Amino acid sequence: MTAIATPVAATPERRQRPALVEFMRQQPLGAVSFVVIVAMMFAGIFAEWVAPYDPLTIDFAGILAAPSWEHWTGTDAFGRDTFSRIIYGARTALIIGFSSSLIGSTLGLLLGASCAYFGGRVDIIIQRFVDIMLSFPIIVLALVVVAVLGKWQLFGIDVNLVFAIAIPITPNVTRIVRAAALSVRAMPYIDAARAAGYSHVRIIGRHMLPNLMAPYLIMLTAYIAQAILLEASLSFLGLGVAEPTPAWGLMLSGNASDFFVEAPWMALFPGIAISLAVFAFSLFGDSLRDWLDPKFKT
Repeated sequence: MTAIATPVAATPERRQRPALVEFMRQQPLGAVSFVVIVAMMFAGIFAEWVAPYDPLTIDFAGILAAPSWEHWTGTDAFGRDTFSRIIYGARTALIIGFSSSLIGSTLGLLLGASCAYFGGRVDIIIQRFVDIMLSFPIIVLALVVVAVLGKWQLFGIDVNLVFAIAIPITPNVTRIVRAAALSVRAMPYIDAARAAGYSHVRIIGRHMLPNLMAPYLIMLTAYIAQAILLEASLSFLGLGVAEPTPAWGLMLSGNASDFFVEAPWMALFPGIAISLAVFAFSLFGDSLRDWLDPKFKT
């Protein structure tokens, strides 16, 4: 008697989830911070439609008005709507924060990769320069740079302020990228590329930098939070964004401290905005690091 083989249904292949969905599944806190960052970016990009009032309009009849349905977070000493200025301040924080972090992290990436690749005298010179810059607190170094460079406005953005924040970020990224680049430099394909006669620029650009994207992206994201905090600190000290440009740090200085008892909302809500933005970018950077690190893969 011959047994009849019953056909077995082919098991469908497991679909690979999109990277964003997988990130949100494995890193729930990172997903929450990502939502906060997206909301902040949306508010900053579409501030003209999101903000209920013009942030520069002065209303002498509504000076120091308490939070109400008309003004959700109250008004300042000039009658300007605080909520609208916070919305527009998100644009200022994102532009300066992202630009500073991008410039500083990219310079650190190139310097760190060059240190690991060339070694010898090049590594020693760059590392000693990095050590000198790291000996200064990051806020002190930013104060020195912005005081030396002064102000240079381009499309309403203080370009020198961006560089003043980017320069203190560079040595930290250089040291971290160098540590990762040393392991890449020891790979056989780097030696094979050098034996094949490829130029240094090609080896660094096509063989080393792509393998350093993970630490670079982590540093880029994490230092946006540091850049936002530095911008707010410099604006608070009067060396950053100038009036009447809406900026969170600028909203905390001047009249906010003078009328803290009569109108505490002038300092409370911008402070919450700064804390939320810094917390969101820092948490997102940590979650991105854990997600990209193979040791944390489940």
